[in-house]
Amino acid sequence: MHILDIVENAIRAAAQHVWITITEDAARDVLVVEIKDDGVGMSENLKNRVTDPFTTTKKTSRVGLGIPLLEQAAQESGGEVFITSEPGKGTTVRATFQYSHIDRKPLGTISQTLLTLIAGNPSIDFSYTHTRNNQTVHFDTAEWKHELEGIPINNPEVLRLIKKNLAETLGTIGVS
Repeated sequence: MHILDIVENAIRAAAQHVWITITEDAARDVLVVEIKDDGVGMSENLKNRVTDPFTTTKKTSRVGLGIPLLEQAAQESGGEVFITSEPGKGTTVRATFQYSHIDRKPLGTISQTLLTLIAGNPSIDFSYTHTRNNQTVHFDTAEWKHELEGIPINNPEVLRLIKKNLAETLGTIGVS
């Protein structure tokens, strides 16, 4: 859910490309989740306030819980959140977690998270890289769109193919 929340922030910030990177390194006892976008970015003032739940750029809400809840989850498991952003250049949110920490939340079903993002945001390109114990897999919607030659990426048959591809690809490194 944290990944969905942060990516939704990127989408609201007019991102056309979102890069999601997950690194699981049991040997170093670290999990890193990084979400980078090419959206409008944030001013230094806003960037310094986004961990406050009462700071939001949403017009329909007075609270913004995505980043504060991610920060809480990271801190509860011995990690922290780093945010870099520049107006006009996008934002990067990087969360670290102690991999073996008893309070670290599970990643959940990454393939379903990606499918949800792709189905609901067909005009946005998503690049996903997952490294688990020195094995890396990559998925990129731009590559799929190129191969599809005009067939919408959120076409139900295409989504079924993507789901199968993600299951096979992520399965090679033991991720669902």
